[in-house]
Amino acid sequence: MPTHADPVRQAAGHRSTLVSIAVNIVLTALQLAVGLFAHSQALVADAVHSLSDLLSDGVVLVANKHSMKAPDADHPYGHRRFETAASLAVGALLLSVGIGMLWASFTKLQNPGAIPEVHSAALVVALFALLCKEVLFRYLLRVAQRVRSTMLAANAWHARSDAASSLVVAVGIVANLAGFHLADPLAALIVGLMIARMGWKFFFSSFNDLMDSAVDEKTEGRIRAHLLSTPGVYGLHGLKTRKLGDMIWVEVDLEMDGTLTIAQGHAIATEARKRVMQHEPVLDVMTHFDPVRVPVRAGGQLTD
Repeated sequence: MPTHADPVRQAAGHRSTLVSIAVNIVLTALQLAVGLFAHSQALVADAVHSLSDLLSDGVVLVANKHSMKAPDADHPYGHRRFETAASLAVGALLLSVGIGMLWASFTKLQNPGAIPEVHSAALVVALFALLCKEVLFRYLLRVAQRVRSTMLAANAWHARSDAASSLVVAVGIVANLAGFHLADPLAALIVGLMIARMGWKFFFSSFNDLMDSAVDEKTEGRIRAHLLSTPGVYGLHGLKTRKLGDMIWVEVDLEMDGTLTIAQGHAIATEARKRVMQHEPVLDVMTHFDPVRVPVRAGGQLTD
């Protein structure tokens, strides 16, 4: 399956993450400098969001390198869960950043008289950041979908949350310039909520994967259908799945004719495994042969 080939996934992840790093370095510096100059707490909050992107990009680069290592004596199932751990770290990072921004905004709102009017330069930078982040999101998501990487998808949606936050920041700055000075810290508060929500989503999903949660019902149904469509497989039971990074590990008991030889049963199990791995992002399928009595046709009638 070329879409799941390790070199392709690793190269795509490395290249797209370097692009994200370059964009976020520029945006972080620009937003922070102009935010401080223009007295915009919302733009400074957006700069912190861009900085958290830089940190998460670093996590992704490290995970992308280590998750593709081949199995070894200490890790016989490979290192793919490094991706899941990286997504967990990104989620924790987002959650902590969001909570910190919520606290800073809430503190600012306690003293509305001290909130200054924002300089118009902040609006220009907020709109520029919005454009950059939306373009970056679309690029990263396209790469993630092509190589089927949840870690890269998490990073892409992080960029989309940045785009949404930049939109909120722009609206807050416009309202501040129109005379509603509370709008700027309120915008920062909303940005903090958005970041915290996204962080919790990724953290909870990654935590479930690390706890060996099964795949969703639709994916399991497709795996079951591929197995049952194999000639010689009369049924199955004990189907178990778990995530290893972006790949799936499958274990199943296949019901076959009890009169088959070991070689014949092995050939059927090999074909069933092949069918699943051709159509789904499955790392391996561990099968067990359960013999059953198969009805035979005699004189036009089925008999046991």
